[in-house]
Amino acid sequence: MIDTLLELDRDLLVFLNSLGSAPFDGLWLFITKQINWIPVFLVFGYLVFKHLGWKHALLILFMIGLLIALTDQTTNLFKNYFERLRPGSDPDLVGHIRAVITRTSYSFISGHASNSMASAFFLFMVLRPHVRHMGFIFLWPLIFAYSRIYLGLHYPLDILCGYLWGILMALLMWQIYQRSKNQLFPDEPEFLDDAAQGETVADRE
Repeated sequence: MIDTLLELDRDLLVFLNSLGSAPFDGLWLFITKQINWIPVFLVFGYLVFKHLGWKHALLILFMIGLLIALTDQTTNLFKNYFERLRPGSDPDLVGHIRAVITRTSYSFISGHASNSMASAFFLFMVLRPHVRHMGFIFLWPLIFAYSRIYLGLHYPLDILCGYLWGILMALLMWQIYQRSKNQLFPDEPEFLDDAAQGETVADRE
């Protein structure tokens, strides 16, 4: 069962990785760097401040920072436990994939996938009552994580499991956020319902 799953994982990697070509390497090298997504982060940061006010926004930013730290460190525990070689470092895949980047660290699970999905899912939960079409935020982890397959740094299973772990971490942090919010702002327990009334928290501050 596991051998069959891993074989399918390798076959899917070879297929997805083969869709790339050298002229597009620069684009995906740009996409895979977290710092190049700062404009996207700023947009969502603005939306949080606009709709929830600065007090809630600061709490949310703190929670996201804590979420990323927790997700990143637990992801490293998975990597060090399973010790799965990255595709570009696997001798069995030499000649079968284009490894644009090679690294000696382990691949399972993907930190890019887990961190981006955790952040996106948490922001989706926060902004969904206020911003229409928030589902578009999931384009970020999808594109971001595919860059890892394109570059030969991760298997599809690394990405999928990273997504699942990121969602679990986001749900955990959401519960912590809800409790913290109610303790810090006991006079504003229904602030998430303001969007339905056409009013943002920022309008009242």
